[in-house]
Amino acid sequence: MSAPAAKPLPALDEILARLSALHPKRIDLTLDRMLRILERLDHPERKLPPVIHVAGTNGKGSTVAYLRAILEAAGLRVHVYTSPHLVRINERFRLGQVGGGVLVTDDQLRAALAHCEEVNGGDPITIFEMETAAALTLFAQHPADAVLLEVGLGGRLDATNVIEAPAVSVITPIGIDHQDFLGDTLLKIAAEKAGIIKKRVPVVCAEQGPEAAAVIESQASRARAPLHAAGQEWHVNVERGRLVYQDERGLLDLSAPRLFGRHQFDNAGLAIAALRATDVFKIDPAAFEAGIARAEWPARMQRLTTGALVAAAPVHCEIWLDGGHNIDGGRVVAAALGDLEERVSRPLVVIAGMMGNKDARGFLANFAGLTRHIIAVAIPDQDNGMPVDVLTDAARHLGMRVESAVSVEAALRVIARLAYEVPPRILITGSLYLAGHVLAVNGTPPK
Repeated sequence: MSAPAAKPLPALDEILARLSALHPKRIDLTLDRMLRILERLDHPERKLPPVIHVAGTNGKGSTVAYLRAILEAAGLRVHVYTSPHLVRINERFRLGQVGGGVLVTDDQLRAALAHCEEVNGGDPITIFEMETAAALTLFAQHPADAVLLEVGLGGRLDATNVIEAPAVSVITPIGIDHQDFLGDTLLKIAAEKAGIIKKRVPVVCAEQGPEAAAVIESQASRARAPLHAAGQEWHVNVERGRLVYQDERGLLDLSAPRLFGRHQFDNAGLAIAALRATDVFKIDPAAFEAGIARAEWPARMQRLTTGALVAAAPVHCEIWLDGGHNIDGGRVVAAALGDLEERVSRPLVVIAGMMGNKDARGFLANFAGLTRHIIAVAIPDQDNGMPVDVLTDAARHLGMRVESAVSVEAALRVIARLAYEVPPRILITGSLYLAGHVLAVNGTPPK
């Protein structure tokens, strides 16, 4: 007698909807639920290859992209967990393979989530915690040489902070963001980010303001964790358009990153420092060179050159997409735009859409000296998106010319009707949710 056929798994959207209903809050920072489900899963977090854990306010995703590209250029298999996704949830889960990793398939993700749902037994747990448990389960099931874990929110109580002894802890620049969860001062936010520092595990941090730096130094000292700080133990500079990195091991003279902006040299330097702070990975200069030049990360000063939105835009204009959404994120994007303006001068138009809990005036102030024109849009399908009139009011308070449009497509049509002496440079920014919508509509989702 043949065995009964296995019950087919429900659709991915159905599983995610069901898991989202297990907890009344989307974000509820604690490690209790995560530790409970990992015990029921027989601790997949203890069966992983060496882990690099990355926290910070800005630059986490780009730093992870450099780490992955360098490790893969060295011939290593690299699992990667990042958040949020832009178009498809699969973007959060990358399984390492020889020759380069691949995004998890729908079937693989459905199976992992269904298994986590089964062992959870209906207990309260947030959707991000379930996704993280699924990621750790997948990574434990598939052989690899390294795991890159990006913190979702904060650090100390983030669902990813369950690795007892990572190979290295990395902290990108810390700024003001998510005050409703992490605290209303830089000191409080830095304390949450520094919560990923583990006993005697090397910690590598980007250049920080004095307050954040003091918090990191104090936490590293308490944990007896060797601290490798930018500007002290290692340095990165731009010389003749190339990336020059230096630490006690010596100097690397490398090609410029493919990702655009001065801040990307800093992010790349942070990735290099992280890999050189531990003896776990053996990386030769050729792999650093290839990885820095090859790394890609969507919606971070990404130039859109093909797709439906590009076809609908004014002829010969430039379209740039960036998911920056806080003051510091806006600052580095504005600096990158300033560099572009020095190279080739064009009028700048900013299409902006933001979430309701963001500081619109602080974000837009970065562009006040660069742009003639702000077009405010709502982020589609986001109940917590910032109303367009709130965004336009913020721009007007800054003395900026502003109007609204019902969509990004409509905003591009508005720009097409304007009489610019040369085709404009268009920046679409303000939210990763908006960036994801743009990539989906444009037909150029991340791969």
